[in-house]
Amino acid sequence: MEKFKRTVRGYDPEEVNAFLDKVIAKVESMVADIEKKNATIKSLQEQIKSLQEESTDNAAMKEKLEQYERMESTLNKAIIMAQKTSDQLKVAAHKESEIMIDEAKKNASRIVNDALMKAEKIEDESMKVRRNVEVLKRRLKTIVESQLDIINDIDKLEL
Repeated sequence: MEKFKRTVRGYDPEEVNAFLDKVIAKVESMVADIEKKNATIKSLQEQIKSLQEESTDNAAMKEKLEQYERMESTLNKAIIMAQKTSDQLKVAAHKESEIMIDEAKKNASRIVNDALMKAEKIEDESMKVRRNVEVLKRRLKTIVESQLDIINDIDKLEL
């Protein structure tokens, strides 16, 4: 089974698409082979009919017919095997895509949770900074007011 590189959001879509393209190409190739084999079967069946009509020698004709029937049977088995392989490839690709989707969902959920936790932490830090600014402002205001009181007291003193 082919393995894919992981990226930030799951598997690399290009690799997955390339793999799926390979699977599709393989299935199309199998279908083309099946069609060729069907054409070969049809051609062989036509040859059998032609030989039956042309041949007067029953023994030779029976032998040829048996040979073609064996070929047909072999081709039919090959077609069935190709179909089974195609079905297995489809199932495997479907399962792999489901696994990738599940992993992507898990990763997305984890990323969202991490982002929410970071946002909450930043909000807490922001509130602390605001409180510290308010405390600093009050202290500075108190210092400035006390300095103004001192200046006012100096003005009241007669020198």
